[in-house]
Amino acid sequence: MCYRHPGKEAYIKCQRCERSICPDCMTPAAVGFQCPECVREGAKQTRSARTPYGGVRTQNPGLVSMVLIGINAFVWLLITATGGDRSEWYYRLALMGRGRCEVPDSGRYYPDVTSSAVCAAQNSAGHPSEWLAGVADGSWWQLGTSVFTHVDVLHIAFNLFALWILGPQLEHLLGRTRFLAVYLVSGLAGSAAVYWLTDPTTQTLGASGAVFGLMGALLIIGLKAGGDVTPLLIWIGINVVITFTGGNISWQGHLGGFVGGVLLAGVMAYAPRQRRGLWQALGVGAVLALIVVMFVMRTLSLA
Repeated sequence: MCYRHPGKEAYIKCQRCERSICPDCMTPAAVGFQCPECVREGAKQTRSARTPYGGVRTQNPGLVSMVLIGINAFVWLLITATGGDRSEWYYRLALMGRGRCEVPDSGRYYPDVTSSAVCAAQNSAGHPSEWLAGVADGSWWQLGTSVFTHVDVLHIAFNLFALWILGPQLEHLLGRTRFLAVYLVSGLAGSAAVYWLTDPTTQTLGASGAVFGLMGALLIIGLKAGGDVTPLLIWIGINVVITFTGGNISWQGHLGGFVGGVLLAGVMAYAPRQRRGLWQALGVGAVLALIVVMFVMRTLSLA
C-alpha cells in the first residue's frame, strides 16, 4: 500500500526511507526514486557550492565589485556637481586628522589656530575664517567615507579600473562577504596609516588603500595556491614606482591598505578547515580591532 494513497497499490519503495510509494508520488532522484518528504529533506541538507576559501559561490562573482564602483562614482559625481575641491561634501567626507581654521575660498589656513573656538574669535576680530573639523574633532566618519571619495577624474578612473580588474577575481575566490570584508577593512587600514603618518591638517581621499589591499590579498592567495604571480608583482611594482614618484599621492594610504590586504588574505587562506568560518571571522575581527586601537591612540595624541 502507498503510505500517502492507501487506496492504491504500491509499486516501488523510496530509496532513502524504504516506504512504499505509488507512481503518483514517486520523484526521480540521483539514484532511483524517492518520496516527496525525502526529496525535500535532501534539498535542505544539500550544501551550497563553496569557493576554495569557504565563501558561497555565486553565478555573478563581480556583483559586489560593481556596486562598489557605483558608490565611488556616485560620490564623485556628487562632489563634482557641488564644486569639486570647494564642495562642502569634499570637506565632510575627505580624511583630515585634526581640524584647521581656513580662509574661505582661498585654500589657505591659519596654522597656529588649532581649535574651533579660536577660529571663531579670529572671524569675529575681522579675519574671515571657517573651521573645518577633522577626525580628532569628532568627524570620525571620515576614516571610512574618505575611502569612497575622489575629486580628480584621473584618480577615480585609475582606482575604479583597478577595482574592475582585481575585484571580480578576488570575489570569485573568496565569495561576496569575505571579499567585501577584505576591501572595507583594507580601506580602513589605509586610513589608519594616513591618520598616523600624515600631517594632521592634510586632507586625504581615495580608494587607493582598498585597491592596494586587493593587490596584497591576491598576492597572498596566489602564493598559497602555487600560481604564477609574476604579472601581479609587475603591476604592484609599477604602482609602487608611481606612488613614490607621482605628485600628491598618499604612500601612507597605499602602504596601510597593502599590509591590511596581506593580513586579511592570510587569515582567509590559512584558516584551519575545521570551523574555518569561525577562524576567519576571528582573524578579521582581530585585524579590525587593531585598526580601531590605532584610531583611538592617534585621536588621544591629537586631542
